[in-house]
Amino acid sequence: MAANRLTPEARAWPAPAKINLFLHIVGRRADGYHNLQTVFQFLDHGDDVFIAPRRDGTIRRTGEIAGVAEADDLSVRGARALQARVGGTPGCDIRIEKRLPLGGGLGGGSSDAATTLVVLNRLWDLQLADDALAEIGLKLGADVPVFVRGFAAWGEGLGERLQPVAPPEPWYLVVTPPCAVDTKAAFAAPELSRNTPPIRWDDYLAGQGRNDFLPVVRKQHPQIAAAMEWLGTFGKPRLSGSGASVFADFSDRAGADTAMRQLPKGWRAFIARGRNRSPLHTALEEYNSRA
Repeated sequence: MAANRLTPEARAWPAPAKINLFLHIVGRRADGYHNLQTVFQFLDHGDDVFIAPRRDGTIRRTGEIAGVAEADDLSVRGARALQARVGGTPGCDIRIEKRLPLGGGLGGGSSDAATTLVVLNRLWDLQLADDALAEIGLKLGADVPVFVRGFAAWGEGLGERLQPVAPPEPWYLVVTPPCAVDTKAAFAAPELSRNTPPIRWDDYLAGQGRNDFLPVVRKQHPQIAAAMEWLGTFGKPRLSGSGASVFADFSDRAGADTAMRQLPKGWRAFIARGRNRSPLHTALEEYNSRA
């Protein structure tokens, strides 16, 4: 086989979506960043990342992603940061099949980057601990560490201080109206609440928790307001991250299917099961068991 052709390891690795079951902004830091409280949960739906090891040290993206230049691609940046951290790695080709919308609040780019870090750690036989991978990931984005660690989590700080939790794993209908939210603009909105009182896990289980971005993005994006209203006819709608995707949970797939069939024209949607263990880590465990 030629040196830079796909090897058997160039398989599809899952880069799952995440949802925020709630998201509070509990303070603003001196450096301008915000302290958060949230619960992250994975979905069994997301992008696929194909990684082909190379022998010449080159890291490149094969294929295009609309609106994302190769130099800005978090997967490419993550691979290069990992290579710089350890040195002497063989390189790789990265191809991403996108299913998650850009600007949807589902963590697509962060998940792609985390999958790249976790898989290259295995394929390059680096044996770095999750702490080291999460440290690299945090420099790429606040959501990357939760994808690296691979468990549903209570998140604090920028979202990088994580404690495992086990919320229910229902079916979700996730709807993305035809708009994208600029997270930086949402954080900069003067009307954004930045002093929500912190809560505890027991408070969340008792029904507390909201998404502090919702009033801001509903005002900025009427499509999100419309999606929340429509989804509210089937269940309790919630916003993921800063949006634009909204979701509601269902006790069975049939209920989500019923709502999906009535989806307004022009909106994107998918049905997925909540997962407290990342599909990436499940796939990696299966790969390791066969290696």
